[in-house]
Amino acid sequence: MGRTPAHDSIPLPEVRVESPQPRKPPKSRGGKRTHKIGAPLVIVESPAKARTVKRFLGEGYRVEASVGHVRDLLKSKLSVDIEHDFAPTYKVPAQKRDVVTRLKRAAAEAKEVFLATDPDREGEAIAWHLLAAAAIPPETTHRVVFHEITQSAIEKAFAQPRDLDMDLIKAQQARRILDRLVGYKISPLLWRKVQNRLSAGRVQSVAVRLVVDREREIQAFVPVEYWSLEAELAKQETRSDSPRPSFVAKLVKISEQNADLKDAAGTQAIVDDLKQASFVVSDIRTSQRQRKAPAPFITSTLQQDSSNRLGFSAKRTMALAQQLYEGLDLGEGERVGLITYMRTDSTNVAAPALAEVRDYIKSRYGVQNLPEQPTVHKTRAAIAQEAHECIRPTSVYREPESIRQHLDKDLFRLYQLIWQRFVASQMKPAIFKVTAVDVKAGDLPGDLLSNGMVSDTALKTLPYLFRATHSVAVFQGYLLVYQDGRPEDEADEGEGTLPPLTKGEVVDLIRLIPAQHFTEPPPRYTEATLVRELEKHGVGRPSTYAQILSTIQSRNYVARQNRYLAPTATGTIVNDLLVQHFPKIVDLPFTAQMEEDLDRIAAGERNWTGVLKAFYEPFALTLEAAEQNMQEVEIPVEQTGITCDKCGSPMVVKTGRFGQFIACSNYPACRNTKPVARKTGARCPECGGDLLQRKTRKGRTFFGCANYPKCKFSLWQRPLSRLCPLCGGLLVESGKTKIRCIKCETVSERQDDTEAGS
Repeated sequence: MGRTPAHDSIPLPEVRVESPQPRKPPKSRGGKRTHKIGAPLVIVESPAKARTVKRFLGEGYRVEASVGHVRDLLKSKLSVDIEHDFAPTYKVPAQKRDVVTRLKRAAAEAKEVFLATDPDREGEAIAWHLLAAAAIPPETTHRVVFHEITQSAIEKAFAQPRDLDMDLIKAQQARRILDRLVGYKISPLLWRKVQNRLSAGRVQSVAVRLVVDREREIQAFVPVEYWSLEAELAKQETRSDSPRPSFVAKLVKISEQNADLKDAAGTQAIVDDLKQASFVVSDIRTSQRQRKAPAPFITSTLQQDSSNRLGFSAKRTMALAQQLYEGLDLGEGERVGLITYMRTDSTNVAAPALAEVRDYIKSRYGVQNLPEQPTVHKTRAAIAQEAHECIRPTSVYREPESIRQHLDKDLFRLYQLIWQRFVASQMKPAIFKVTAVDVKAGDLPGDLLSNGMVSDTALKTLPYLFRATHSVAVFQGYLLVYQDGRPEDEADEGEGTLPPLTKGEVVDLIRLIPAQHFTEPPPRYTEATLVRELEKHGVGRPSTYAQILSTIQSRNYVARQNRYLAPTATGTIVNDLLVQHFPKIVDLPFTAQMEEDLDRIAAGERNWTGVLKAFYEPFALTLEAAEQNMQEVEIPVEQTGITCDKCGSPMVVKTGRFGQFIACSNYPACRNTKPVARKTGARCPECGGDLLQRKTRKGRTFFGCANYPKCKFSLWQRPLSRLCPLCGGLLVESGKTKIRCIKCETVSERQDDTEAGS
């Protein structure tokens, strides 16, 4: 292929990597690993991955890292030639020139080059860009792919090298060009019509629309009053001195119609009627219910569960998963990838891993918890990458507790979650015994009683039907490993236990419990539920979810409030303009169809330039109309309530190239600025100053004293405004449902979401 200029537009079909004959797998060697002159070169993305792979390949190989992409579209211009089949112009960024120079030199010295980038479209594209940027000869270059960084996986990959998958590369390039066309065509329009530094994204804009639409549902929601009525009942008094067991049953029907209690007056009339009524057990039903084990994690479910259980953002989850995949030092020279590749939409499990987990379950939990045949979980994604695997531990025998000392707290918690979910996915279902008791109530003449029991004929005359349901696990199954806490099961659990009852038995009324309720609006999205919604509609793919969530927040279109996502004024205005002038760009079905088209390019079923042309022609017409018809809109200034300490003017929130900051409203006469810092309502335990929410230079949220630099107290966990009832210390969030005192280390349940501050 020869050397290439710093930026070029290489026709995709011309770049090809020949697939050699299967070669002898590399073997791990002990001692210090160094490469020999002329040794085969292996290129991966990250230094951490390079260190792990090097351990398995040994001194016969040289392993280098590209540190991600080495080429990209130019930032200064569109870099897409629309008139010539959307040909892209790529350039090696300035910060990657030294990396490319190093890789060129290494490739020139190597007799063979193995491109071992990640096993997805992005990894395939990185491998292709490496060929061009580092002038690597295709005839001596091979592509190897592994979904886990273990000895066996690497041996298998090097024994079966393949060609570069040009269909995957075309799909990645088509996505990159689509996103560039949308961003670089709409964003300048927003700068001119609304405000500088605004931007639009093809998939991110759809996510913002979901958040804005949900907020409007909440604002437009009108609560409707309704009532419920429960009865606390007990067996009739006996001569025993022991307390009578009681149970609570809910009114479900009145005269065979569903109970519909709309207001206080109607509910009180029923309460008055029931005060003198007789209550009789009319039916007792017992059944068994199975709860099947959940599927092993895919990217979206990992992000959802990690958010719900561990309180991690999608971005944080993927960063931790990347470390677990690339490999960590477990002591005594053992460095190995702990999980399989974390960007996947497939629930498949490799045969060796399936055999291993079944052996582990049998030995650890007994054959009674092992299904006769392996459990096959259905993949939810419409077009899943079935060649991929689920997210699982590379060895189920590497139990979380056995390596806890080598992992930091967050890495351990995420690894434990992945390990537990995978083991549970191959265990037997949990079995619950469900008991339902129906109790009828109404006027019951004394002559209808026979030996203290009521006949079926008499029961039919009673108009009110109450029901109590209770379930208890009679076989734990996968719950021995993984408690999924499904919300739909909580209603079935009931309160307390049911006493032994007999059909026709009269029970005593202890009290009636009327309760007023109001219908509630749908909740705001969390990161977990927004990912679930995007996946449900087919928007985004495993490699994009975390970036989508990160982008809409960093652009100040969406803000997190107590784990919930709310649109900002900027996000709402930009969304409304896009909905008005670019309805297809923010349309869920249209965006999902684009994702399917990209998947079909990857499968070799669609032409990539044809997909871009079909998108761009109507998009260009829409863009032209928007240029003419879009009215200028002014985004309201966000007040901070802070007074400028230099001129006394109000300070306001502004957005610059590095995100939000606080600036004096008297600009340019006063150029006073401060970093964004929001009050939490909590006080510094060292000096009593306000604890403010701030961000590091890398964008990570932390909480620090307003009196900095005089007081340097700071912490990562969100502080609460109330103090510890035991010692008066500062309380902070500890996961999703816990709070912890930093003084006495007491951990307790969080009472509600509002106490975590804003």
